[in-house]
Amino acid sequence: MFRKYKKKLIKSKVRCNSFRKKILELSQKVSALHLGGTFSCVEIMDCIFNILMKKDEKDYFIMSKGHGSILQYVILNFQGIVSNKSLSNYSKSDGHLGVHPEIKNKGINASTGSLGHGLAMSAGFALSNRKKLVYTVLSDGELQEGSTWEAAMVISNLKLNNIVMVVDNNDFQSLEKSSKSHPALYPIDEKFKAFGWDTKICDGHNVNKILVSILKRKKNKPFCLIAKTIKGYPISFMKNKPIWHYKSPSKLEHKKAMKELDKI
Repeated sequence: MFRKYKKKLIKSKVRCNSFRKKILELSQKVSALHLGGTFSCVEIMDCIFNILMKKDEKDYFIMSKGHGSILQYVILNFQGIVSNKSLSNYSKSDGHLGVHPEIKNKGINASTGSLGHGLAMSAGFALSNRKKLVYTVLSDGELQEGSTWEAAMVISNLKLNNIVMVVDNNDFQSLEKSSKSHPALYPIDEKFKAFGWDTKICDGHNVNKILVSILKRKKNKPFCLIAKTIKGYPISFMKNKPIWHYKSPSKLEHKKAMKELDKI
């Protein structure tokens, strides 16, 4: 079952490392890049875009946690969809790529950024073509939005079993741990089960476990994978530090982070 994914899995670690380095390079041109939450979902995104998604069948992808858009653009650049010039002009007033995903750009299926809307958009895509898979990545913070749970209920009621949702569960919002400020959010998996979803929990920095979890999902229900991640991973001074939701590294911090990545 997994043999055809073997070659792509072997190269995943190298790809993820290169994506983080590229984002660090771009961070030297942008004052705020949402590095913490972007770094936490690199393995998730690599698994979806470079291992799972079938380019010939054009599966859909919705980046519900729109503040992670730079990672999506970097991956699309790796795939030859976003040009080097466009990426280098990221977030500039005269550039094409915005701070959040914008549908006007190649490879972007929906404009997102206002948290809590991505899952409902995914429902629309899934309903429009039940033969195509719709992948979507949510932040755990946006599970506090009522619109997310309305969409979860609608998806189950309509039996939209072609939706694969991954929650980047780094347990951090902009200022503090989600489990501290909103303890009733947990357990996440039991809530989605109650809404009629098939759910699993895995290490969100292990591409192999992410892949196996998605491939072994029940095909008669929408699927929710709660990927346990670390905000700012794997940079030592960024991990679980709220400030990295906002700031870009100084030249010294950039150099230190690059050195850490070189050792991986």
